[in-house]
Amino acid sequence: MSTIEAIILGLVQGLTEFLPVSSSGHLEIGSALLNTATEDNLLFTIVLHGATALSTIVVFRKDIGKIIGDIFKFEWNESLSFGLKIILSIIPTMIVGLLFEEQINSFFGGKIVFVGSMLIVTSLLLGFTFYAKKQEGEVSFKKAFIIGLAQACAILPGISRSGSTIATGLLLGVKKEEATRFSFLMVLIPILGAAFLKALEFIKDPSVASGISISALSGGFLAAFIGGLVACTW
Repeated sequence: MSTIEAIILGLVQGLTEFLPVSSSGHLEIGSALLNTATEDNLLFTIVLHGATALSTIVVFRKDIGKIIGDIFKFEWNESLSFGLKIILSIIPTMIVGLLFEEQINSFFGGKIVFVGSMLIVTSLLLGFTFYAKKQEGEVSFKKAFIIGLAQACAILPGISRSGSTIATGLLLGVKKEEATRFSFLMVLIPILGAAFLKALEFIKDPSVASGISISALSGGFLAAFIGGLVACTW
């Protein structure tokens, strides 16, 4: 993968992460079109998702700062409740990611028919929201866990993470703005955690990234970060 190709894919990731169209699915399609699909696609995908997670932190820095500040007041408040719901929502993704890493990795690397099938699943889920009841509620602990299950399914390329989590929230009667905010913030810990683990793996054994250069990873990261800033702000 050349640096230019990595930058193109980084822009695809950044611009599609905050739309319900599956950024990982579009990365796989883009990789196939550019003929860059390799066994290192999962590493590259995690790096790009780390970049868009960082852009989310920048855009929602005030919200995140308030949540963290209120948590350390060590008293029950709205931010502490929201933070605990975020933690509850990431448990399914953590379990799936830790126990089935090899199986997940096998879905990356040019399996376009599978990706296309999952994109159809995403479109059907989005279609179901037209029949959702009124979205007037908040994210409860039960709803947070169910939305977390949807995020765990979105590990598969082609299942939109934002699409599945927001759609699930709407189907559960959560207000649109609240469902979107929860969706964007709940991804931070799993993505940053996965990026951290991959970074440790790379430090211990640099050969895990032998199929892609540091310049390509860096170019893709910067492109995804800038694209993510633009898309998330918009």
